[in-house]
Amino acid sequence: MLLEIITPDKKLFEDEIKSVTLPGIDGSLGILEKHAPLISALKKGTIKITDKTSAKHNYEINGGVVEVLNNKVIVLAD
Repeated sequence: MLLEIITPDKKLFEDEIKSVTLPGIDGSLGILEKHAPLISALKKGTIKITDKTSAKHNYEINGGVVEVLNNKVIVLAD
């Protein structure tokens, strides 16, 4: 599954991943491969990524929006 994290200034991350956990406004969102289509608002918190090599990456955001569609996750972050 492809993940892109984009801010108004630059693209923070773009790579194939195993999973991502996002700070949804109604609670934590866990996304795995072949997830159902989803659009959700995000609150301030940490995006936790596990990439294809099982390495962990964390990014702090102040909010934003996530879209999951066709095995691609796009995060528009503040």
